[in-house]
Amino acid sequence: MFAAPALAQDAEAPIQKLLQEHGDVIAKSSRKTIGPAIDALAASGLPAAQRVLERWQAKEMWRDEESGLFVFAEEIDRDTIRVFDPADGAQIGAVPDKGFKQLKPNSGIRGMIGAALVQFQLGDPDPVTRATALDAIERDPEASHLAALRKVVDSEGDPKLKARKARLERLLTIRFDEDDAARIEAIEGFAGDPAVDVRATLNPLVATRVEFAETAPQGDDIARILKPGDAALPRTEAYALLVKDGIAPPILTRSDKRTALIDNIRDGAVGGYRVAQLDTEANRDAAYAGLVEAGIASAAASEAEIDATLAGYVFFERFTGARPTVARSALAALKDIETKVGLNRAADLVLDALSLASIYFLAAIGLAITFGVMGVINMAHGEFIMMGAYTGYVVQQIIPDYTISILIAIPLAFAVTFGAGVAMERLVIRWLRHRPLETLLATFGISVALQQIAKNIFGTQARPLTSPAWLDGSLVLNDIVSISYIRIAIFVLALLFLGLFLFVMNRTRIGLEVRSVTQNPRMAGSMGINPDRINMLTFGLGSGIAGIAGVAIGLYAKVTSEMGQDYIVQSFMTVVVGGVGNIWGTLVGATLVGTMQKGIEWFNPSNTLAAQTYMILFIILFIQVRPRGIIALKGRAAEA
Repeated sequence: MFAAPALAQDAEAPIQKLLQEHGDVIAKSSRKTIGPAIDALAASGLPAAQRVLERWQAKEMWRDEESGLFVFAEEIDRDTIRVFDPADGAQIGAVPDKGFKQLKPNSGIRGMIGAALVQFQLGDPDPVTRATALDAIERDPEASHLAALRKVVDSEGDPKLKARKARLERLLTIRFDEDDAARIEAIEGFAGDPAVDVRATLNPLVATRVEFAETAPQGDDIARILKPGDAALPRTEAYALLVKDGIAPPILTRSDKRTALIDNIRDGAVGGYRVAQLDTEANRDAAYAGLVEAGIASAAASEAEIDATLAGYVFFERFTGARPTVARSALAALKDIETKVGLNRAADLVLDALSLASIYFLAAIGLAITFGVMGVINMAHGEFIMMGAYTGYVVQQIIPDYTISILIAIPLAFAVTFGAGVAMERLVIRWLRHRPLETLLATFGISVALQQIAKNIFGTQARPLTSPAWLDGSLVLNDIVSISYIRIAIFVLALLFLGLFLFVMNRTRIGLEVRSVTQNPRMAGSMGINPDRINMLTFGLGSGIAGIAGVAIGLYAKVTSEMGQDYIVQSFMTVVVGGVGNIWGTLVGATLVGTMQKGIEWFNPSNTLAAQTYMILFIILFIQVRPRGIIALKGRAAEA
């Protein structure tokens, strides 16, 4: 009944004969013994080998228990399967599944099959399949992949995939090639490449083992001579090597000494001393010496004996990861790479600092305008940032397209916060002019009120302000240097605002009036300029810019009612350090504050609060030297 499928098969087909050679091992499916069978299929060069491995991995290979022949099968129902010939994939027919055993490789065996399939996938017509094969090799490289890669590198038509294949071939050459000259050539080809995969490949080659000898060793495999007590070989570790080899007695620790004394107390005494006398280290040492003299405890090495023992041996490192010529070539490449890594880390730190500086500049530019022109310390400035962020959130609830919603949210946030700023100036600020303490208290109260209003409307949970898809991800220059597209967009926005502000202040009538009121309000009034109107527009402009900053900041930070408080301190520091009321001073101040914060965080990355604390202390000292900031402003702001 079950012979028909077997008879319909070509039992002499090369692929079937190869399967029969390893039939029992394949049927048993043990990870410990299956390796030769998988390797034989992968190296057979038979056209059907790839298909067999793929169907086996997918648990679609069965074995006829009577004839021992292998077939592909798919279940039709609970009791019936449709079988196919592995040689050509031709359908044999539908048969009862009784008498057939399904091969069910476990995850470990499926992984081994997947590794073997890589060499077939490298030459697949589909570029996606080839890319997937390269991903698999990068995750779990094997020596067999090297030959497979070399066969297909030159024939690869896709430039990007060809570059990946060539790079991966060089990495595998370093790791698996038996020819030292080829390995050294591949290593030299990666000189100065800071990529993580290169360092991960080279580091095992320079592995060493610490050894010792009575005389200085000779040989190319000696990496370096070590001196006990140096950072590379602490004194205790060097002595421990001698102890482990039975050459020196062990170092007696206080715990070991205490245990020995306690274990040998007899009639209230130990080593010739009463227990009550063991209240000093000297007496405990003497008691332990008594135990040694009596042969009860082992002698402990003194410091002088340890030094004398260490002086009698030479300690050195021996290369164990590769042959000496290869190891030294890898060591030289790693030193060159380490230099490049340091430079790239510095570049990454600079990018982070500039990114943070652009955020602080956007947050502080509005404050610089109001503080410089009006001399108003606006403690509610952070809440205008918060209002801008919530405006963006509301717009996104109405317009689901994130790109369009952001384009609408930016001018709308400016309009909302401009209006709020004008209202605040008309209703509160104008009545408290030249009264800085009352102005500070009033704006602080408005700040608390605006936070509570935001909580009542939007709740206490953070609200999402989602960036467009084209701002997702990062610009990756290499494995070390990268910057998110959102940060780049904020940096560009800061530059645009700098250019727009300079244009308005230097090329428009309103800018001329603002500058005149800043320098001498009484003279400006006598020339027909209304200082009261300029103050109103200036406060509204500063508030509007804060609203736009809120939209930008909300794209990567949490949008909550307290978000403005995260930036108000840095905004004031930026303005004070740079110089009150000066746009260039604000730019320089933002750069200095951002660079300082990132620099301090680099030294102490686990404690960002400490970075801010040190930065505030530095700024306190700085303003003692330059109380008007880096770029001082002349006129009313300077006098204030």
